[in-house]
Amino acid sequence: MPDAPHENPYPDTHVLGEGPEPHPQLKPVLALMGRWHGGGSGQYPTLEQDFRYHQEIAFSHDGRPFLRYESRAWLVDGAGTALRPAGRESGWWRVLPDTSLEVVLAHPSGIVETYLGSVTGSGGGGELVVELATDTVACTPRAKEVTGMRRRYVLRDGELSIEQDMAALGLPLEHHLSARLRPRLP
Repeated sequence: MPDAPHENPYPDTHVLGEGPEPHPQLKPVLALMGRWHGGGSGQYPTLEQDFRYHQEIAFSHDGRPFLRYESRAWLVDGAGTALRPAGRESGWWRVLPDTSLEVVLAHPSGIVETYLGSVTGSGGGGELVVELATDTVACTPRAKEVTGMRRRYVLRDGELSIEQDMAALGLPLEHHLSARLRPRLP
């Protein structure tokens, strides 16, 4: 049996022009490639108070027709000082030939979501809009009850805005998160 390679021969890249060529089906979402950083605010009827957070998102690919997605957030106080880790999720955005999307996201809190959605625009000097709504939500026995999510990502003038609605704990879809992110330089 040959020795195992020392490096992954198929690495992900988040920088266009480095690593593998992006699959042609990724063209509608290529403007999202990279690392994004910014801040936002959140609220929900079951929470005692609204909150502020900072967030990092990374989109990468390995040459196949999907994006690897990872998001990390942490709560901050009014001065922007980090208080504690908050939401975290990772998964895959699969771009289909008709520019529709199938997305799978997993959370360490015991929630897995599948989304169906669409991409309009290109982000190349214009506006890119991604709209996603859950198809299914699965929760482990001790996870918070979440029954639905809706997300909207808008890339305009180099800023990625994200709006997220959530149906949880017996409530219908309600606004939950808003964030504004900018590209993070290497």
